[in-house]
Amino acid sequence: QVQLVESGGGLVQAGGSLRLSCAASGRTSSIYALGWFRQAPGTERRFVAAITWSSGSTFYADAVKGQFTISRDSAKNTVYLQMNSLKPEDTAVYFCAARRSIGVVYYEAHYEWWGQGSQVTVSS
Repeated sequence: QVQLVESGGGLVQAGGSLRLSCAASGRTSSIYALGWFRQAPGTERRFVAAITWSSGSTFYADAVKGQFTISRDSAKNTVYLQMNSLKPEDTAVYFCAARRSIGVVYYEAHYEWWGQGSQVTVSS
């Protein structure tokens, strides 16, 4: 089992920045990739970004390319999502997720473990 705890959400004005953190514990050696997903009110949860645990390869949704950066600190078992130039449409609950199977990282169904979610609100 892997446990994920997110932190760093909050309220920010448009154009501002936030950094989300996701600390993993438990059987972290079984993790292939960690991803971030977000869910705005009344919408489905959508892929944001992912990083493979061993190689550090990164993947982004088109909507956040050049705006968000995912990174990891293996020593701390923590993944970060740096969010810059935030817009009101970035308002959502952001979830950290981990998967152990190798494969395409965009599909939430392939992630076995999930954090509790962190609210990000961007005011205009």
